[in-house]
Amino acid sequence: MTNLALRDALANARHRLDAALADAGRAPDGATLLAVSKTKPAAMIREAHALGQRDFGENYLQEALEKQEALADLDDIVWHFIGPLQSNKTRDVAEHFAWVHSLEREKIARRLDAQRPETLPPLNVCLQVNISDEPSKSGVSVADLPALAEAVLAMPNLRLRGLMAIPAPADDPAAQRRPFARLREALEDLRERFPEARLDALSMGMSGDLEAAVAEGATQVRLGTAIFGARDTSA
Repeated sequence: MTNLALRDALANARHRLDAALADAGRAPDGATLLAVSKTKPAAMIREAHALGQRDFGENYLQEALEKQEALADLDDIVWHFIGPLQSNKTRDVAEHFAWVHSLEREKIARRLDAQRPETLPPLNVCLQVNISDEPSKSGVSVADLPALAEAVLAMPNLRLRGLMAIPAPADDPAAQRRPFARLREALEDLRERFPEARLDALSMGMSGDLEAAVAEGATQVRLGTAIFGARDTSA
């Protein structure tokens, strides 16, 4: 992707987000664009940064660490880990990311809490919810969500911010909105249970369902192909 193409794609993504917020009657700054940069080179992230993008989501830890090293001079990038999180990855994630969107087990939370350096602020985390109850999907069930949230809220080096979900694909806007509404309702329930917590994040919505997610209150939308183009699968 050329500089011009990336500029246009990023501008189009921002326009979509702005329009969705306006259509939903929400504040212009009500949601953040999270650029999903997995498989894309550090040079492309640098170009997006020069165009004003600051939040980047990575799925693959080793690839992300290499990019972070290459981009260490850009000290205002906010790195989000959005991929599956296993025990052998927690230390590097705890040390090198500002956000984790894919927390679904107390064991992983305890490792992140123990391994977060004292020199860094608490790690922002979202609990991944299997909002469509798909057997093949990761995420905690809505029924088990309060117990996991209570455990995470007691961990001093983690800051529970909200929920994340990747619903089953749907083409109809009304069908797209239903799981996002359930996730919003689950967050509202947690706010009632834990009024002292700062639960302000709904990480939901991708290229195909951004508008539906924003209509239901998304605060972070994850766009990859719409910004960076299709992944190169020829390697």
